[in-house]
Amino acid sequence: MNLQQANEFIQDVLISIHANIRDLEEKKAFADAEEQDYIDGRLFSYLEILAILRASARDTDIDPKSIGL
Repeated sequence: MNLQQANEFIQDVLISIHANIRDLEEKKAFADAEEQDYIDGRLFSYLEILAILRASARDTDIDPKSIGL
């Protein structure tokens, strides 16, 4: 895998994560209480993944914003 492929891979993953978060937030507006708990759990997981990626980026001297975080 070359650098361009790695960058494209990272961008694709981040786009998917952000799209899933938006989708879950939209679904939450129409969900019943039980579904909202499930959605909240999934949202928490996605947000935790983003937090880990941001921390890892900073630890490796990458500006999180430069890669879509």
